[in-house]
Formats: sequence, C-alpha cells, structure tokens
Amino acid sequence: MAASGTGEENSKPSKKDATPPDTFNEFYTEVKAIEHRDSVLTSKQQLDRLCRPGSTYFNLNPFDVLQVDPDIPMADLKKRYKAMSILVHPDKNQDDVERAQRSFEAVNKAYKTLVNEEGHKRCGEIIEEAKIRTNEMIKQKKKQLKKEGKKTNIPEDETEHYKHAIYVQTCKLFADLERMRQERETKDMHERKRKAEEEEDEKEKKKIETEWNKNFEDSRSDRVDSWRSWKKGGKRAKGTFRPPKPKAENR
Repeated sequence: MAASGTGEENSKPSKKDATPPDTFNEFYTEVKAIEHRDSVLTSKQQLDRLCRPGSTYFNLNPFDVLQVDPDIPMADLKKRYKAMSILVHPDKNQDDVERAQRSFEAVNKAYKTLVNEEGHKRCGEIIEEAKIRTNEMIKQKKKQLKKEGKKTNIPEDETEHYKHAIYVQTCKLFADLERMRQERETKDMHERKRKAEEEEDEKEKKKIETEWNKNFEDSRSDRVDSWRSWKKGGKRAKGTFRPPKPKAENR
C-alpha cells in the first residue's frame, strides 16, 4: 500500500492512454487515495453508504463493506473492523437505530467472511475474476472500434473509469453468485420437503399394513369357526375381520 502525498506518487505518468494495470495489488494501490478518503466517513455517512439503495447486493463484497484492500494484513483488518463496528453500532446511533443495526450486521458479516481463510480466498478470486473480465471487455471494445476504422480510445483507458468498470463487474459477480446460492438453497429445501413427504407416506403405508396383518391374525379363529358353521349349513358370521381403511394422502 503506497503512502499518499509522496514525491514518487506525484511523479507517476498520466494514466489516460496507459494499459490497464497488470497485477491485482497494483490496481488497489492506484485507488488508495480514494479509499482513504471514503474510510474517514462519519457515522451518518457510513450508515448512508451501507444502507444505500441496492445495498443488499453492494454489501455482498466484504472488502467494500469494510473499505479495505484485499491484501490487508490480518492485524490491520481487525483494527479496521473494530473502528467500523464502533462507528455504526446501534448504541452510538440512537437516533437511527434501524439503519445502524443493518449496517452493524453487514460489518459483522463482512469481517467473519474475511477472517476465514477460505472465505477471504474466495472473495479475492471473485475480484480478480472481475478484473479479468473487465480487461477482456476493454480488449473487445478496442477490437471492435479498430474493425470499424475508428479511434480505439475508450473511457476505461482512464484510471477512474477503469476502476469503476471493475467495481461494476465485481458487484455483478457477487450478485450472480448470491442468486445461484439462493436458487440452490430453494431447490435443496424443496428436495428435503419431497423426501420428507415420501418418508411420511411410507410410514403410513407400513402402519396400515401392520394393522391389517394384526387384524387378520386376531380374527383367524373367528374365520375358521365361521367357515365350519357355513359348511354345516349355518350362517357365516359377519364382521369377524375388518381391515383398516387407508387414509387419504395429504400433500
């Protein structure tokens, strides 16, 4: 993470027609100044940011929620989480408890994701994939312009537009993955419900079969006596065996 305001940083050449950064860390270093500016927002501004329209999807990116670089050291991540959680804690925002609670939950979820090694790795891969897709999109746009005989300069040649394009692609990837997770969860829920109904039907069938067999055995002697009486010219006894009535299935 480069320090802001250094001579080295000011001596960097203009990015207007430069090739997009080639490494994951370089991209985040270039936008550090903007991230630092956003990181010092007040409690109200943080609540506005974390509860803005579309926050359900914006807050899927834990790096964005905590406003940290993907390569942040764990010790710094914990400090950032502590500072952020205090800033948006409902007890510190008694005049806006509902939004504070939503923000606090988003911050907690983001932190729990990133302190988990697998979660941190997965989120980093998503952002890296967003960068790869953005670079491919830029490549295709330039290729199309060249094919049409036009100049190949595009807005994404500038750092701010490039950063925004990656941000948009990142949000889309996180949103797509979340929708897939919800669809998978819904499918699993229906499958569990179907299996539970099948198991219940099977139990009911076994119960009826068991009851039928029991009644059949219990009425054996009555049936024998009834048969003997019938052979001797008597009337066959009625009601000696009553199989259970099957119950209608409930679905």
